[in-house]
Amino acid sequence: MSFHDFARMTSRAGSLVVLLCAVSACAGDEMFTASGPNTSSNWQWNLPTGFPTPVVPEDNPMTMEKVALGRHLFYDRGLSGNGTQSCASCHRQSLAFTDGRTLAVGSTGEVHPRNSMSLANIAYASVLNWGNPNLANLEQQALLPMFGEHPVELGLSGKEQELLERVRSDTVYARLFANAFPGGRTSVSVENITKALASFQRALVSGNSPYDRYTFRNERTALSPAAIRGEALFFSETTECFHCHAGVMFSASTNYVGKSFREQEYFNNGLYNVDGNGAYPSHNTGLAEFTGQPRDMGAHKAPSLRNIALTAPYMHDGSIATLEEVIDHYARGGRLITSGPHAGDGKLSPFKNGFVNGFSLTAAEKSDLIEFLRSLTDSTFITDPRFSNPWPTGRAP
Repeated sequence: MSFHDFARMTSRAGSLVVLLCAVSACAGDEMFTASGPNTSSNWQWNLPTGFPTPVVPEDNPMTMEKVALGRHLFYDRGLSGNGTQSCASCHRQSLAFTDGRTLAVGSTGEVHPRNSMSLANIAYASVLNWGNPNLANLEQQALLPMFGEHPVELGLSGKEQELLERVRSDTVYARLFANAFPGGRTSVSVENITKALASFQRALVSGNSPYDRYTFRNERTALSPAAIRGEALFFSETTECFHCHAGVMFSASTNYVGKSFREQEYFNNGLYNVDGNGAYPSHNTGLAEFTGQPRDMGAHKAPSLRNIALTAPYMHDGSIATLEEVIDHYARGGRLITSGPHAGDGKLSPFKNGFVNGFSLTAAEKSDLIEFLRSLTDSTFITDPRFSNPWPTGRAP
């Protein structure tokens, strides 16, 4: 089975059994494993205070050379079928590796049904898509934007050899691949491209926000009094925010070295109820698309809230524009849409998560909560030269 065949299968609804067979066929007899902090002697995490060590697959240890290669590939428009887009087109560093659009747009101009998710701290994520549970690691996930057809992202389906020839003919890549994957004439391969991309993405660690400096480094002036009050609200039983946005990553779906189990959580937050029985728009049913279970209708990943002030618009479909509107949505206990094809009261959905009950805040409390959310912004991350475009100005890779 080719890599683009695997991507086509996993981009559609399907059973986990089918996925495992597909991975076995394209990756060999052994599954990707993630049993420990597998790193080369030249790689140092230098993690922020309070951050655990990310899990790394045993067959793809972190190295400086792979991260450097992956960074070049990430920003290379040559990784799209028509040479118009790169991974960075939908994941811009200045926006915490989101794109600022309501819905992502692929290299062929196809508008996607979902919003681009931030890649900040993706090394800790145990759920890598809004609703697809079938991807175990970033190496597998990279195949979807490259070769997936539903929707088309980078548009490489059927163009695997064209991609490899393009990369092999580049003198910059000749050096980078030789450094990252020494000792073989076939170092330029789809497998190694995905390994390098995954390594660069794992390096995108963000942990220098005012919240981090206050909480983990005892900088008592890093948070404003308003943000401190907002933190108390966030972690209170009044708002219930912390149940779905938990832990150091502010997400319920995390994994790291030493964690007893790999969390994979999805939530229906009452965003839609188009038929009065809890239905979501047919093209965006979340986890239910893959499991076929009615109880999973509208269940989506609760993304990390780190850098949340930079990643608007919000929700899986970008349908809420501001943090103020997000809080209004949860304060009501579900969204009311009064007209149009998606009309319905999400508050009444039978599939809505039990923590989305609604609450009352004063205007001052709402302002404090937003101030706390803004304190999760790591301004050094979005300007860190280690994560920026490495290609010289004017060069079209």
